[in-house]
Amino acid sequence: MTAMKGPYREAYATLSRIAAELETGEADLDRVLPLLEEAREAYAVCRDRIEAVRAVLAGEWAEVRDHSGSAEDPEADEDEADDDLY
Repeated sequence: MTAMKGPYREAYATLSRIAAELETGEADLDRVLPLLEEAREAYAVCRDRIEAVRAVLAGEWAEVRDHSGSAEDPEADEDEADDDLY
């Protein structure tokens, strides 16, 4: 059984195919505009998916920081602790 590709993989494959076609320099001028439009749509799918993953990761990392009680800059905590010694 073959695994289905998700929207991101399909869009990425589309971008790769279009880039390869355009890099050859042999794409007919009449074909360039439709290729660029297809690439723009594929790029939007990839960008949206990456942003969704970033948002999830940012939320999870924020929860980890909140639960650990540490600041975003761990070295800042160490500097404050050193100041208490003097």
